[in-house]
Amino acid sequence: MFRRLNFVYLFFLIFIVILSVKLFDWQVIKGEDLARQAKNQYTVGKVVSAPRGSILASDGSILSGRRESWLLWASLPSLKENPTNVAKELAPILLEDEVNIENILSRSGIIWVPIKHKVATEVKNNIEALGIPGLGFDLEEDRYYPEASAAAHLLGFVGKDSDGGNIGYFGLEGYYNLSLSGKSGYTSADNDAQGLPILLGSFKNTSALEGVDLVTNIDKAVQLILEKRLKEGVEKYGASGGTVIVADPKTGAILGMSAYPAFESSKYFDYGDTYFKNPAISDTFEPGSVFKVIVMASALDAGVVTPETICDNCTGPLKVDKYLIETWDRKYHPDSTMTEVIVYSDNVGMAFVGQKLGADAFYDYLDKFGIGKTTGIDLQGEVSIPLRAKGSWNIVDLATASFGQGVAVTGIEMVRAVSAIANEGKLPTPEVVNFLKGKTWQEKIKPKIVQIISSQAASEMTAMMVAAAKNGESKWTNTKGFSVAGKTGTAQIPIAGHYDAKNTIASFIGFSPAQNPKFIMLVTLNKPSSSQWASETAAPLWYSIAKDLFPYFSIQPES
Repeated sequence: MFRRLNFVYLFFLIFIVILSVKLFDWQVIKGEDLARQAKNQYTVGKVVSAPRGSILASDGSILSGRRESWLLWASLPSLKENPTNVAKELAPILLEDEVNIENILSRSGIIWVPIKHKVATEVKNNIEALGIPGLGFDLEEDRYYPEASAAAHLLGFVGKDSDGGNIGYFGLEGYYNLSLSGKSGYTSADNDAQGLPILLGSFKNTSALEGVDLVTNIDKAVQLILEKRLKEGVEKYGASGGTVIVADPKTGAILGMSAYPAFESSKYFDYGDTYFKNPAISDTFEPGSVFKVIVMASALDAGVVTPETICDNCTGPLKVDKYLIETWDRKYHPDSTMTEVIVYSDNVGMAFVGQKLGADAFYDYLDKFGIGKTTGIDLQGEVSIPLRAKGSWNIVDLATASFGQGVAVTGIEMVRAVSAIANEGKLPTPEVVNFLKGKTWQEKIKPKIVQIISSQAASEMTAMMVAAAKNGESKWTNTKGFSVAGKTGTAQIPIAGHYDAKNTIASFIGFSPAQNPKFIMLVTLNKPSSSQWASETAAPLWYSIAKDLFPYFSIQPES
């Protein structure tokens, strides 16, 4: 009897010790982890996405906007039907694989599961008509672009980040992603084992703050003109691609920007990565003769030449070190004035101008014009290639840079720099967005403008560009009676230490009217096959676009 009591006593003692050890393990060692697991079983939380702001044209019409879509989800404890049957009913409506839906609905230990994002309202209505208990919908945002591929490089697109959240890439969507995104909210509540709310349980709700709208300077009519004419020009001249930028030279406001080939922002996943980069801000090229107007304007401002200064070495090819500088057409014009150097697009005459300026002053003026630096345009993806360090320029560097070789620019760099000539010597920062707009407020983006050369030098350079447009190699394309200040550029493409003998980048930059201009425009064509010369490709394309812009901007012929 006594031995039996001892055995029972020992048994309970061992049981109590084991139970104490296990309780210690649960409550102390694993307590925090178990509490978190328990909370996850009865607390349901969801991130409430913030409505993304829209991107609007200058007239308030939508370029990129949000529209109603839905997140389809299931409350598994409330799902009365077999997951296999539910999957069979949903698969043909969602156009999804039946097995994948069944796997989602068969998860264990989870109360709430998302089935599909961005479900259209029509699809939502069809699913609700099935009357399946346990399925529900949450309002979710979708992005749409009414003009399809128009302004795609300007806008960018909205994709997914590593966590599956919405994020803007490229263009305005990327640059202003934080402003457009707003701030997400969060909702959490305690539910019972059936997934129903516990009345006395905790409930937390943090409201989402919607993103702001961007009201841009983009003129939709101008943008659509650019899209149409650029595509026609690329096809007509057999180019591999092209860009057009139209801006207000007084403020830097970007009125339109187009690149071809383009992509559709709403279907970005159907295109390769090479389509997304905006060549107007992300591709650099040696500008060639369009660069001559910047160099000449610098020399005029420095006072080392005047429009009537005679070039005393324009009688033939110019030998610089071991290199021979020639004109583009092998024709030479002795005793040319500086105006004629621009009209003839004379490389020898420009080397003369570069020598007059000197390497250090030349560098300082290019720096003032913003060459070798990003412009600060409000688009994601802008690049620049710095100038050679000041003090390291030799006589060959100085001579070749004088006519646009050995220097790399983007299209937007050239538009900004030449805008200073059109704007009485004042350099503007290009801006796509005019103002940010919230529900009860708006914030204007103030133009940033800096005087870099005198108004006299800008006026003299403008007169030279007018003469070039009327009497230069592209004079046959000039629209009679309209005041245009312009310059062509045919740039060789450097490859593997030398220049491509066949392919060029053709460009034309100009503004109109020459006095008090309403727009500045740059056209570039990459590797045109019909002709390598800008006077036969980029210039006629510039004027074909300008013919549409003249009446739109109420620009009247002078005669």
